[in-house]
Amino acid sequence: MKYILTISSPDSQGIIAKVATILSANELNIEKNDEHVDLENHHFFMRTQFRGICDLQNLLKELQSALSPKAKIQIKQEEKKSIIILCTKENHCLGDLLIRHDSGELDANIQAIISNHATLQSLSERFEIPFFHIDSENLSRQEHEKMILAVIEKFSPDLLVLAKYMRILTPSFIAHFPNKIINIHHSFLPAFIGANPYKQAYERGVKIIGATAHFVNDHLDEGPIIVQDTISVDHSYDWRDMQRAGRDVEKVVLARGLNLVLEDRVFVFQNKTIIF
Repeated sequence: MKYILTISSPDSQGIIAKVATILSANELNIEKNDEHVDLENHHFFMRTQFRGICDLQNLLKELQSALSPKAKIQIKQEEKKSIIILCTKENHCLGDLLIRHDSGELDANIQAIISNHATLQSLSERFEIPFFHIDSENLSRQEHEKMILAVIEKFSPDLLVLAKYMRILTPSFIAHFPNKIINIHHSFLPAFIGANPYKQAYERGVKIIGATAHFVNDHLDEGPIIVQDTISVDHSYDWRDMQRAGRDVEKVVLARGLNLVLEDRVFVFQNKTIIF
């Protein structure tokens, strides 16, 4: 069986050697190893793929005993994770994830799609994914989120993906899923905010547009960044051209960021990420 071992620990001498010795003693074979030391914060990160048959609980105890009591150690069997996608009306990010899922390119099980509008229900049904329309009209934010949580609890997903879900989540909702909600936004923020940032960007004559995939925290669009990318534009683009180009970047960045998280390649430390 294949496993992923992740370690986030105060740095100290010999961590890699200790881990390798323990895995070898348990007749486990290391297939790939990545490590990084944050010199400024004296913190160590490691991701190890290994194969074999083991007692996970005993192995975790051995590793924890050999390393610092403050070390955060996880071992997960390599398997598909489950996700739920939240969306509103824009179809480009949702459609891209559904196509990737249908083709096997997205290594995850999409359990359900939740939206505050029914606009994308027909798209979801083409891929035979359960769609839940939870209308937010005449409901407080807390009431609406309570209904969303009731649906999510039926599935117990590993991750939530905001595929252009155009509502701000409350801290109480976010607290249910620490570092498990992935969002995508255009990288104009905070320079261009509001309903049509691409038109504002056009009027300012911007030369680069892009997108950011990040984890959601209590501060709007300020969670730990997973992936960013940009493309160049020029005076020949009108704001609709910029919008189309921006949407292309958004869906690619969201998919890349999601895949990194699905493969347990992302460590969150303070308000930034370390990615292997």
